[in-house]
Amino acid sequence: MTGPVIVLVGPMGVGKSTVGAILAERLGVTCRDTDQDIVERVGKPISEIFLDEGEPHFRELERSAVRTALAEHTGVLALGGGAVLADETRQMLAGRPVVFLEMGLTEAVKRVGLDAPRPLLVINPRQQWRKLMEERRPLYTEVARVVVSTEDRSPEEVADEILTALQLPSTQPEKQQ
Repeated sequence: MTGPVIVLVGPMGVGKSTVGAILAERLGVTCRDTDQDIVERVGKPISEIFLDEGEPHFRELERSAVRTALAEHTGVLALGGGAVLADETRQMLAGRPVVFLEMGLTEAVKRVGLDAPRPLLVINPRQQWRKLMEERRPLYTEVARVVVSTEDRSPEEVADEILTALQLPSTQPEKQQ
């Protein structure tokens, strides 16, 4: 099966884009983010797509972006937080090197903040985030080959654990202790 060397899934704010960029650099490949693909294709932020066209339209754009990226991209791929909601997407991820980056509510509040332009967290962000994770955690776990916590860890430490867990060689020299 061709496609990405690593696929990152997890909730908004967990660090998929940041960790993805580090992994790509260490592996000597590029990093692609399906949310960014959608923004570039449509020409407006995701929050505006949600407001203007609604979540169902956004989810269709998301399924299409994931399908295209899985077919074309051979580097590190970061998926939007809700991409795993689609049965089609979970089926496409089967057998791939998927890593679920997880964090708890307290960490999410620190990272995402309560005033960020996140369309699914507009009303009562803490409760909404908890509800989203209750719905999504089983789906993230279902598609993941590896689960890595980002709590109280640097993006570099998270990247190290992913490379070790997937047994991928880094092109970067080992750090001196």
